[in-house]
Amino acid sequence: MKISTRGRYGTRAMLDLANHFGQGPISLKDLASRQEISAKYLEQLLIPLRTAGIIKSIRGAKGGYVLSREPGSVCLDEIILILEGSMAPVECVDNPESCHRSCTCVTHEVWCAIGDKVTQMLRDITLRDLVTRDQHKAEQAQTALA
Repeated sequence: MKISTRGRYGTRAMLDLANHFGQGPISLKDLASRQEISAKYLEQLLIPLRTAGIIKSIRGAKGGYVLSREPGSVCLDEIILILEGSMAPVECVDNPESCHRSCTCVTHEVWCAIGDKVTQMLRDITLRDLVTRDQHKAEQAQTALA
C-alpha cells in the first residue's frame, strides 16, 4: 500500500491552506509555488477536495482557495479517501465478493485489521495537528541555523 503523489501533494496543499487559515484566499499560483507542485497538477487535486466541500474556491482578482472548515475538524483519512480512494491493502477488504475464499481466509482478517489501523491512524491526525508539527519543525530549523 502506497500513497501516491495525489495523496502526498494534496495533503501538502491542504496543510498550506491550514497554515493560512483565516488569512483569506490563497491563489493557486502561490500555493503551487510554495509547495513546488505544478499549478496544473495541483488544480486537478483541488477539484475533488472542493467537490467534497473541504475547500472553497473564491473567484476574482483576490480569489483563490480556503479551507471550508477549521483545520482541527479536517482529518487526514478524509483527504486521503477523497484523493486516493480506499486505503484497504487488498481488494477483498472493501469487496469480499471479489474473492471466493474471503469467508474462510485467515489472511483476509489480517488485511482487514491492517486497513482498519491505517484508517484509524489517519483519522486521528487533523490538519491542526500537522500545522503544530510544521511550526515545531520550523522552530527547530531556526534553532539549528542560529
